[in-house]
Amino acid sequence: MRIHFISIGGAVMHNMAIALHNLGNHITGSDDEIFEPALSRLKSKRLLPENFNWDENRIDSSIDFIILGMHARNDNPELIKARNIGLKIYSFPEYVYEHSKNKIRIVVAGSHGKTSTTAMIMHVLKNCKIDFDYLVGSQLEGFETMVKLSNAKYIVIEGDEYLTSAIDLKPKFLWYKPHIAIITGIAWDHINVFPTYEIYKKQFEEFVKTIELNGTLIYCKNDEELKSIAQKALCNTQSYSLPDYKITNGNTNIIFENKSYELKIFGKHNLLNLNAAMAACKQIGVDEQVFLQEISNFKGAAKRLEKVFDNGNIKIFRDFAHSPSKLKATVKAAIEQFEGFTIIGVFELHTFSSLNESFLKEYKNSMNGLSKAIVYFNNHVFELKKMKPLSPILVKKMFGNIVVANNNADLLKIIKPLKPQTVVLLMSSGNFDSLKVEDLL
Repeated sequence: MRIHFISIGGAVMHNMAIALHNLGNHITGSDDEIFEPALSRLKSKRLLPENFNWDENRIDSSIDFIILGMHARNDNPELIKARNIGLKIYSFPEYVYEHSKNKIRIVVAGSHGKTSTTAMIMHVLKNCKIDFDYLVGSQLEGFETMVKLSNAKYIVIEGDEYLTSAIDLKPKFLWYKPHIAIITGIAWDHINVFPTYEIYKKQFEEFVKTIELNGTLIYCKNDEELKSIAQKALCNTQSYSLPDYKITNGNTNIIFENKSYELKIFGKHNLLNLNAAMAACKQIGVDEQVFLQEISNFKGAAKRLEKVFDNGNIKIFRDFAHSPSKLKATVKAAIEQFEGFTIIGVFELHTFSSLNESFLKEYKNSMNGLSKAIVYFNNHVFELKKMKPLSPILVKKMFGNIVVANNNADLLKIIKPLKPQTVVLLMSSGNFDSLKVEDLL
C-alpha cells in the first residue's frame, strides 16, 4: 500500500508512519516543521521529507490513502488536493480503529492518568508475554515506539478526548469502540475546544455510548460524575478505588490479600491508576497476584513523576502535570511520600488553558503544602499563542501563596542553592525554556 502522512512529524503520527513502514507499506509524508526525536527516527527509516513544507504535487492518484494529523489545517494544499481527487482520508484514530476492527480493544480515557494507566497495562502484558498492539502518548521504557500495529489479538489504546483533525471535530476516543474501557476521572480541560465543563463532560458520556454492548466500563468510583455516567451505561460496569498501601522509608507498598508488594511508583493517583490497570488486565485473564508481581518493577512513563536526579540528599522529578487536577495530585503525592523533606514545586503555565485568564481560578490552592511554590511563565509565549498576557499579580492572586518567575535566571535565583533533604518537582507539558536539570544543582 502507498500511504501519505500529512503532518508526519507529530508524536503519534511519526510513530504510526514507522509502524506502517515496518509492515512493508510505502510511506511518504510532509510537514512544515519536524523536531527531535521525530526527526532522527524518521531519518533512520528514510521517511524524513526532503523539504519541510506543504506541496500539492506530492499528492496524486497512485496514493492508496491519506492519514491526516491534527496539525494540518483545513486550507492545507495537500489536503485540498487529496479531497479534490477523491482519495480516502483517515485521521490517525480512524485508521487505528480500521486496523483493529477484529481485535479486542482496551481503551484508557480520562482527564488524568491516561498515559500512566496505559503504560501499566502494556508493561504487565509484555512481561506476561501476551502479544498486543498499542498506541500510547509517551515514550515508555522497554518499548521502541509509541505505536505498534500487527496481527496481535489485543490492542491497548490511550484514548485522548481532544479533537481528531481539521475535518473531523470530534474527540479521538469516539473512534475506538472499546471492549474494555477505563475512565480515570473527569476534570475540565482543553477549554479552547470545550469552553464549558458541561460540554467537556458530554464527551465522556458520548465515549461510554461507544463501548461494545458486551464490553465493560471500568471507572473510578471516587469520581461522582463518573458514578452518574456509569449508571446510564448500557454495557457492563466495574468500579475501582484506592487500594490498601503503606509508605515505609520513602517506599510505597501495596497490600493485597495480606501480601505486600513494593512499588517503584508513588502517589495516590498512581495507586488508583494501578487498580484500574489491574482490573483491565484481569478482564483478559491476568490474575491479580501476577499483575502485582509484574508491576513491582514498573518505573512509570516519561515525565510522569519521573526521577531525573537523585544523589540521596536531593531528588528532582519531572512531571507532565498541567491541569489543576494533575497539579494537585502530583503535589500531594510528593508531600505524602517525602515526609521531612523540603519540597519545592515549580509549575510552568504552558497550555492554552493554563495561560487563559478565565481558567486560572481553577488552580486556586493547587500548590498548597509545598515548602516553596513557584509559577513560571515566559511572556513571549503569549505572543506566540496570540493571547492576552497575564500579570504576575493576577497569577499570585489566583494560585494563592506562590512566587512568580518569568525567565530561567530569576527561577534559578529563587530555587538555588538546594539544601540537603530537598525534593524538586518540575511540572509542565513544556520544558521551562530548555531548563537543564544540572542548572539546578
